[in-house]
Amino acid sequence: MNNHAIHPNVLLATADELLLDDLLRLAAAAEVTPHVENDLLGLRRIWQTATFVVVGADLASLLVQTQPPRRPGVLLATRASTRPARLPPDTQRLTPATSTPPDAPDAYRLALSIGAEGAFVLPADEGELSAKLSDALDGGTRTAITLAVVGGCGGAGATTLAAALAITAGRRGLRSMLIDGDPLGGGIELVLGTEDYEGSRWPALLNAAGRVSASALRAALPSVDGLAVLSWDRSDVTALPPEAMRSVLGAAQRSSDLVVVDLPRRPDPAAEEAFVRATSTLVVVPRDVRSCAAAARLVAPLREVAHDLRVVAREPGLNGLSALDVADHLSLPLAAKLGYERDLATALDDGRFDPRPRSALGRAATEVLDLFGLHGQLAA
Repeated sequence: MNNHAIHPNVLLATADELLLDDLLRLAAAAEVTPHVENDLLGLRRIWQTATFVVVGADLASLLVQTQPPRRPGVLLATRASTRPARLPPDTQRLTPATSTPPDAPDAYRLALSIGAEGAFVLPADEGELSAKLSDALDGGTRTAITLAVVGGCGGAGATTLAAALAITAGRRGLRSMLIDGDPLGGGIELVLGTEDYEGSRWPALLNAAGRVSASALRAALPSVDGLAVLSWDRSDVTALPPEAMRSVLGAAQRSSDLVVVDLPRRPDPAAEEAFVRATSTLVVVPRDVRSCAAAARLVAPLREVAHDLRVVAREPGLNGLSALDVADHLSLPLAAKLGYERDLATALDDGRFDPRPRSALGRAATEVLDLFGLHGQLAA
């Protein structure tokens, strides 16, 4: 029985038989069965409709002369060889820019000329190209918006905000994943009440390295109303290899619209991987002088590993600083204001965490999701 996924929208286009053999081998390893075209006419016919295209340098040098419309999901491939490409007779009227496969710098220039997202010279780049083909099997080459959430001081409320963001995204019809990146925190499961849910936790993924299947990861994790959650169990594991964070986060990004990662204030190498790979880092800071002073000490080293730092200013109660005062003190843009919820602690103790749209957490989560264009399917 053939277990390969049929992907007619994954196109391999080349008249170079040796290159095609290499590409088909890589596709088979990725369990993708592609559509193949070996002439310019066939390539142009489905250029716009294929969702993922790998073009050989031989046909790319012809294609560029036709000024194709720019589109996403295009890669260029060539072989490190001097063997001339054999082209069908009906394409000879368009003369290739070169009769031999180009070297790497020429391949990159050719890739730019057709709007390709990258150039891969085989066999050196086989691993990277194989990963791109596997992206097609995982549902495309999309990368989720990834929000890292960290408390500017102890007890700032980063974990509850992270959970509210992921839950609110799910209610908008977005595919989201919530990741607990703090081995010593243990907060996500307590917030969501998922301690007894079946599914994999971080200790089962400590040896993850290289490419992790996006669909397999999502299927293995506990789920709360469609929200996939990766947390910690009650074992004595207190360290996470950075390679595991890198591989798991990559898989999460390929299968989601939004990934939210709750991270510790003192970043270890695994947390640094998440900060580096996040779209934005949200620092949750209560609106008082002592919290701002603590957050300032955190923000300075964070600037070395995180980009697009933003602050979520949390109301501590009466007589606090303004949200703009907090943002100005930290020299960070204000992502959202988080109001005070008097009954939150009781709700968490009773297992009733439910950030409704009109609650303080719900409003802050809505503000952040709107900021990053994560509107989804909003309820009427």
